[in-house]
Amino acid sequence: MGKRKKISIIIPVYYNELNIPITVPRLKELDKIIHNFDFEFIFVDDGSGDKSYELLINERNKDKRIKVIKLSKNFGSMSAVQAGLKFATGNCVGIISADLQDPPELFKDMIAMWEKGNKVVMATRTDRKESLGQKLFSNTYYFFMNKFAIKGYPKGGFDFVLIDSQVVKELNHISEKNTNIMSLIFWLGHDRATIPYVRQKREIGKSKWTLSKKIKLFVDSFVAFSYVPIRFMSFIGFLTAFASFIYGILIILGTLMGYMSVKGWATLITFFTFFMGLIMLMLGIIGEYLWRILDETRKRPSYVIDEAEIDED
Repeated sequence: MGKRKKISIIIPVYYNELNIPITVPRLKELDKIIHNFDFEFIFVDDGSGDKSYELLINERNKDKRIKVIKLSKNFGSMSAVQAGLKFATGNCVGIISADLQDPPELFKDMIAMWEKGNKVVMATRTDRKESLGQKLFSNTYYFFMNKFAIKGYPKGGFDFVLIDSQVVKELNHISEKNTNIMSLIFWLGHDRATIPYVRQKREIGKSKWTLSKKIKLFVDSFVAFSYVPIRFMSFIGFLTAFASFIYGILIILGTLMGYMSVKGWATLITFFTFFMGLIMLMLGIIGEYLWRILDETRKRPSYVIDEAEIDED
């Protein structure tokens, strides 16, 4: 009889003390519907200020398949996933949120797709039972990702995914910060399969996925995967220079022909404020790139592990 395969499941945790008593048992129930696989569950506490870590340690004391990684502070969900990948030992690795908006039972179908040779199996959202504002932001984000950053990116996006151990090794060798792990997985280009599903409404607790974090992810994704912001600056610069050249010629001709008067103060101020705003916008875009270059050159880690409760294989 061949050696049983193992699936590692990574679960980033941030203020999920209300979810853990429900999430952990539901994940452990997977061995009843997914046979011939061993499991390990890697919970990464991303600097939660509640009792999430204590609850996870209690769960680990009952089941040694559970690994608990505690980060020293809140580094963000993408960094938490990166930390979990370092400790994953499975033949394939699943990533799922701790709030049960994504159904863990879908891993059964995802593993079937993986066994057919797909190294990336994405659960893509056909819809989401969330507020109109959340839907609007998400749909806009994924539209721009597909249009201007990574062609073919799933319309509804994904952060519920199963990846092969080879993909895990490649991600572990990428030390890139301020990035989007899901976009990196897609960018690697391995054979992919998709499974559509409807993302459920969060029933327990309140999401800590704030607007500022969403905006940071939006900026990180575009700076990391798209040249459009820089091309936009170049195009606007060229267009402005050309329009200024034409306008200058018209001013000279009008003056020589006697059509120009000293009027035009309002026009001058309007042009001045418009172009000053444009310059500040461009400087802001350049600043985003420069900051990320600086952040990479300092070689600071994407996360710092405070404690790790694991069993060495």
